[in-house]
Amino acid sequence: MVPLSWYIMLSAVMFSIGVFGFLARRNLIIIFMSIELMLNSVNISLVAFSHYLQSMRGQILVFFVIAVAAAEAAIGLAILIAYYKNNPTIKVDEITGLKG
Repeated sequence: MVPLSWYIMLSAVMFSIGVFGFLARRNLIIIFMSIELMLNSVNISLVAFSHYLQSMRGQILVFFVIAVAAAEAAIGLAILIAYYKNNPTIKVDEITGLKG
């Protein structure tokens, strides 16, 4: 049986990689993938704690997190595709058309 601390360490490493990818990269697709990686690391910790505490609450919450992640990916990519039709760049530093 795998101890709980291994799952938490895996989740922490994945979350750290996601934060680094979000802060260090300037490509919108990489930023979206980093956000998804952070959400999936939270899902791992939720399932691990849910199993450890013998409760289904964490596993039910994971379904809601997955739904939010899917909606975020769909809306974010739709905005990216709509923007890319007019300006062929996906670098965050060069995008100025969405400023208010």
